[in-house]
Amino acid sequence: MNKSDLIKEMAGRSGLTKVQAGLALEAFCASVIDTLGGSDEITLAGFGTFSVVERAERMGRNPQTNEPLVIPATRVAKFKAGKALKKALKDAVSNA
Repeated sequence: MNKSDLIKEMAGRSGLTKVQAGLALEAFCASVIDTLGGSDEITLAGFGTFSVVERAERMGRNPQTNEPLVIPATRVAKFKAGKALKKALKDAVSNA
């Protein structure tokens, strides 16, 4: 599913127009980015938690030359699925 497919699905389920659903999705994405940028986390009960983790500097290698290189420390987004999402996925696999 891509972004336009998600917007169609959201519009169909909510009764919004595609334009309104698109605006809602953009607002959600912007809110997540702003919140994670401030190092806060977002918890959606049953769905999951978006958070930021610090990834330490580490050694890697250039696959073309095999030379070692330093991969700098960075902040990355993390998502942890909630109970309801895990259960829905487990049930979907069981019914397949």
